[in-house]
Amino acid sequence: MGTLTPGATYIYERVGSTVYSRESGKLERKVIGQYIDPFAENLTLDYELETVWKDIIKESRTNPALQQAIDRVKILYHLSKDNGKE
Repeated sequence: MGTLTPGATYIYERVGSTVYSRESGKLERKVIGQYIDPFAENLTLDYELETVWKDIIKESRTNPALQQAIDRVKILYHLSKDNGKE
C-alpha cells in the first residue's frame, strides 16, 4: 500500500512532464508519475512519418527500384482500401 499520511492534505505539482506530490506545509516531494500529452505525441509521430515519406518520394524520383516499390505500395493500399483488409 502507499505511504500517505492519514488526514494530510497533498499538493500535486507538475514540472515539465514529471508529476510530484507533497504534503501541504512540507518541502519534500515525491515523484508519482509522468504526464504524456497524447496530442503532442501524435503530432510528433505524424510529423516524423510524413517527413520520412516525403524523403522517400523525393528519392524515388531518381531511384527506379524505390519508385517500383512505392508503386507496389500504392497498389496494395488501393486494393486494401477498396476491398477491405485481406
